[in-house]
Amino acid sequence: MENQDNHHHDGSVIKRRHRQEGPQKHVIAFIFSIILTLIAFAAVAAGGVNTAFTVILLLVMAILQVLVQLGYWMHLKDKGHLLPIIFMAGGFFVAGTAIITALFWMWWS
Repeated sequence: MENQDNHHHDGSVIKRRHRQEGPQKHVIAFIFSIILTLIAFAAVAAGGVNTAFTVILLLVMAILQVLVQLGYWMHLKDKGHLLPIIFMAGGFFVAGTAIITALFWMWWS
């Protein structure tokens, strides 16, 4: 579906067409999220898999899942979302620093 917006620039009318995002990308993102979840469950349910490998796989699946959720469901991939991305990156940095500091504090106390 396409919309036409009229923008007045220097007294003239500029017509631009904006393509609206359809459900196709959301369906693909949903299927990708389900696949990531199934891989994580399968890794844990397998039982005989090395524990370190399972933990690393779960962390990678979790990071990918977060990126899919933020990019498609929260629309952070779209234009005009730079400020929320910057604030979220800052929050992740502060949280990561706090977690690493707490871990080091517990190990060397």
